[in-house]
Amino acid sequence: MYLVTVVGNMLIMLTIGSDSHLHTPMYFFLSNLSFVDFCMVSTTVPKMLVSLLAENKAIPYADCLVQMHFFMIFSALDNFLLTVMAYDRFVAICHPLRYTIIMNPRLCGLLVLLSWITVVSLFYGTGLGVYLCSLVTHSSWKKTVASAMYAVITPMLNPFIYTLRNKDIKNALRKLISRISSSNR
Repeated sequence: MYLVTVVGNMLIMLTIGSDSHLHTPMYFFLSNLSFVDFCMVSTTVPKMLVSLLAENKAIPYADCLVQMHFFMIFSALDNFLLTVMAYDRFVAICHPLRYTIIMNPRLCGLLVLLSWITVVSLFYGTGLGVYLCSLVTHSSWKKTVASAMYAVITPMLNPFIYTLRNKDIKNALRKLISRISSSNR
């Protein structure tokens, strides 16, 4: 599942970046979502895989804090980018004639930047306080499985849900694959 997630998200970013027809706000946000999903899954899954294979499943406290720090940042970024994507679709549907004026490249970049800044602010404002003040609790097996599913399944499915059902992405992906296969001959 980790390999599918990494390859799927990288392929989406490469496809959007390589096709100039996809350089629109919606695909800009999708590319950022793929990047964030790639980062989110890469903060937890490699250590989880090592723990599954190793006899010692312990994680040092500092490593746990760092891992949780990045996981929380990327999880929150996922949520903010989905909100920005919803706004983009709202503007496209409710104001189609003014869409290109409203969703200009400057605003798109600003929305993504604000997503990053807001997440960092929220994280340091609340997340750090919670972790420094919380007591150590033992989670049940069900909570652990649910957390792992959220950390792995969601980033794996996002490329399929948001992009691979899209006709433009499918066409751009076909072009990219044919270019790569013709250059390898």
